[in-house]
Amino acid sequence: MDGNGRWANRRGLARTAGHTEGEENLAALVRVAVTRNVGWLTVFGFSTENWVRPRPEVRHILGLHRKLFGRVAELNELNVRIQWMGRPFDSPQARTPKFVQRAIRTAIAETAANTGMVLTVAFDYGSRTELIHAAEQAVAAGETITEASITSHLYLPELPPVDILVRTSGELRISNFMLWQIAGAKVYFTERTWPEFDGAELDAALALRSPA
Repeated sequence: MDGNGRWANRRGLARTAGHTEGEENLAALVRVAVTRNVGWLTVFGFSTENWVRPRPEVRHILGLHRKLFGRVAELNELNVRIQWMGRPFDSPQARTPKFVQRAIRTAIAETAANTGMVLTVAFDYGSRTELIHAAEQAVAAGETITEASITSHLYLPELPPVDILVRTSGELRISNFMLWQIAGAKVYFTERTWPEFDGAELDAALALRSPA
């Protein structure tokens, strides 16, 4: 979900205003995705590399994620189940604050019975870190390193392979996001920043899906 800062800068606003707008747009896109019968929506909320950003900006983003995971009533109304992936909370390298951890656990528990779209938020997430973790877990279990053993030890092995990867804000590159899972995925690039990504853009991305 790239381009929040650029969206704000073009309007003479603080970068934090862009992150706020981006969080609101995610809520709007979730509602749209539900009407498009999207089964799985996974978003890159905060990376393992993002902790180096200025402290005020990081604090603001943390507050927005607590708010995002706090939208339980709305998610239940939409029949959306929320989950999270990132460095395990008990990992020595984990950086997720306790107040965000509590919000994540509560949201997961209170939407667990929902049977509609699965919304996965990647927070304190990096794909290379995930792959190292998967390999370490496989070795600890006495397994041979194979494609199957790596897949089974990903943070959320139940996630289906990615069919469409969306990259906003004119960035023509792949970030450290689900590198294992996006093998074979189609990529939708758009010049629009994340706060500007709307239902029409989502439809254009979904049009890349192979016919059933």
